[in-house]
Amino acid sequence: MTKTVLVSCGTAIATSTVVAKSIEDACKEAGIKVVMKQCKVTEIPLFIDGADLIVTTSQLRSDPGIPVIQGLPFLTGIGKDKVLEQILDILRE
Repeated sequence: MTKTVLVSCGTAIATSTVVAKSIEDACKEAGIKVVMKQCKVTEIPLFIDGADLIVTTSQLRSDPGIPVIQGLPFLTGIGKDKVLEQILDILRE
């Protein structure tokens, strides 16, 4: 089964690309089929249908009804492995 991960940041360009690539690589290594979708945090409502998880470097103003992971560790490097493991655990469910 293929999982869909929505990666959002302020502009949906550089930051979300770095995060999406890291998640995609980890999923491939773990044998998890995944589709990555990138968007601005304000566009989440437009892309959320069918998503299994949101990873964002911005703050969400409302509960989207699916798991949300804070993606800041992908940019700082601090806690990145722990966050990747949380993501993989959610996608394995």
